[in-house]
Amino acid sequence: MTARAARKVLYVIGSLEVGGTETHLLMVSRALAASGYDVSVFSLGGKGALGDAFEAAGVTVLGPEARPIRRQLWRRLASLAAASALLMRSIVQLRPDVVHFMLPAAYLMGAPLAILARRPVLVMSRRSMNVYQKRMPLLAAFERLLHRAMTMILANSNSVMRQLRDEEGVPAEKLQRIYNGVDLLRFLPVSGAAAGMRARLGIDDGALVMIIVANLIAYKGHADLLDALEMARPQLPDGWRLLIVGRDDGIGGALRAKAEALGLTPHLAFLGSRDDIPDLLRASDVGLLCSHQEGFSNAILEGMAAGLPMVVTNVGGNAEAVMDGETGLVVPAHRPDRLAEAIISLATSAERRESYGRAGRNRAEREFSNARCVEQYIELYERLIGARMMR
Repeated sequence: MTARAARKVLYVIGSLEVGGTETHLLMVSRALAASGYDVSVFSLGGKGALGDAFEAAGVTVLGPEARPIRRQLWRRLASLAAASALLMRSIVQLRPDVVHFMLPAAYLMGAPLAILARRPVLVMSRRSMNVYQKRMPLLAAFERLLHRAMTMILANSNSVMRQLRDEEGVPAEKLQRIYNGVDLLRFLPVSGAAAGMRARLGIDDGALVMIIVANLIAYKGHADLLDALEMARPQLPDGWRLLIVGRDDGIGGALRAKAEALGLTPHLAFLGSRDDIPDLLRASDVGLLCSHQEGFSNAILEGMAAGLPMVVTNVGGNAEAVMDGETGLVVPAHRPDRLAEAIISLATSAERRESYGRAGRNRAEREFSNARCVEQYIELYERLIGARMMR
């Protein structure tokens, strides 16, 4: 009996810099390659910070060489045209069984090329709410046109899936939800890790430590969090600290100035982008995410996997991950007063923190493991490829 040829999957994504979607794709690609799939990733922005990790996992990384950002319009258009030509050539040469688009830029550029190349299975992943479409109505209309050519459209939360169905007209039979996964083993307790991290950060063992893992972008709600902490401060224990973890995407200076004006600076640690997130979570007592918009946050899952009680805003899939009053607290977005109440509730009760954190870890193990996530990807690809082969 002749062995079946490896299934070929080509992912198209905007960049391979460090981010939630990029990290998710690395996990999925690594697992698929280990399962015998022939996996390639075409990055419009070049190899990026994660390119080596993809290649180490046996994934082929394709795309243009990274170049400085071109300010002149004609240079940017020329770069886009060159990347498009390279992507088209890659699709034609690889002849993938599945072409899977991650995030809007990759979808808008890559889907028309894959349609022209007549690839049999086309999949798009929407990993956020469609707020961005309101700023770009023409591109939004083009996206809706592309939806018709997709074999399947994936959402990473029920909220995203409802929006695709109700606002963008995607038929229910063409929609599927696959939640993000989290590597549970990375976040298991490690003896001495919490104390060691606190010592390195100059934080007392008994201090209350909160953490927010989110790049410094306005919609992540850091400014709301500072207002909430100013409101909550009279009821917070002495010596409390907030760890602010994430790349500065332009608002870091304004946040520092706001913190200084509110008198919060001694309690805050701006840590930037870090590769030791598990230890930072182990050193913390409460996890926070106060976004104004979200698809389905990896940061929430990682906090739950580390056994932290989570305080999150009720946007996107946040309330699908965190069960209010069971694994954490869910509050309205843009409401620092409600955020302050939730922070006080957990800051003043070690018993509540422990109960929510334990329940969150159990929920992450049941619902959001990497293994469960990858299993659903494999089932999807096999079903779609099989259906095409039967035609």
